[in-house]
Amino acid sequence: MGNVNGKPVIVVTGTLREAAVLDQHQVEVIAGGNDPERLREELMERAKNACALLSYGMCGAVDHTLKLGTMVIGKRLTGAFHAKCDERWVAALQALLPQARVGTVHADGHLLTDSHDKAERAWASAAIAADMESHIVAEVAAHMNLPFGILRCISDIAEVELPPAVNVMMGPNGELALGAVMKSIRQQPGQLGSLTKTIMGFAKAYRSLIKGSKQAGPYLGFDLR
Repeated sequence: MGNVNGKPVIVVTGTLREAAVLDQHQVEVIAGGNDPERLREELMERAKNACALLSYGMCGAVDHTLKLGTMVIGKRLTGAFHAKCDERWVAALQALLPQARVGTVHADGHLLTDSHDKAERAWASAAIAADMESHIVAEVAAHMNLPFGILRCISDIAEVELPPAVNVMMGPNGELALGAVMKSIRQQPGQLGSLTKTIMGFAKAYRSLIKGSKQAGPYLGFDLR
């Protein structure tokens, strides 16, 4: 287990599928799912024995220049909690992932599915991307006085309108809520084409996430020395 004085890097993802990318890495992983209170409580407890906290996985672009599969390194966080990412960690990730974009990430627990909402968020916060877990990770890191980082991959571009099924796709523990997805499709069958494109985009981003994670190294860029 990668650690500083016996303490691991804890990585927070949204889904179990994102977490599976890191099975080979020497970090501890928590999949937040769609239960933010459970995530906050678990992270607060486990962070007592951590050397650093990283928000990791997929994210949505709010900057129109970001392409599908682009790795994003957070420099600062806006939204439900404002924080600055650890400068040494940001610099290390930039050196390891020169193709990645560095910038502000927005997180407030809400999934941005509408292109107008994404454009508004980009204008209001100068964010380049948005996710659903970083604010909780940053809040706990600040409370515990731990280094905080963000490493994400674009799974939907700013111009894309996400289908309704995406809102119910993630279960409380990060699993795929297949029953809820099928119910959404039955209620709104016209979304099937858009959902298929969204899933294909996610698959492409997932491959980029795997590649980027390997480039970042076993501790995802965190300097353990």
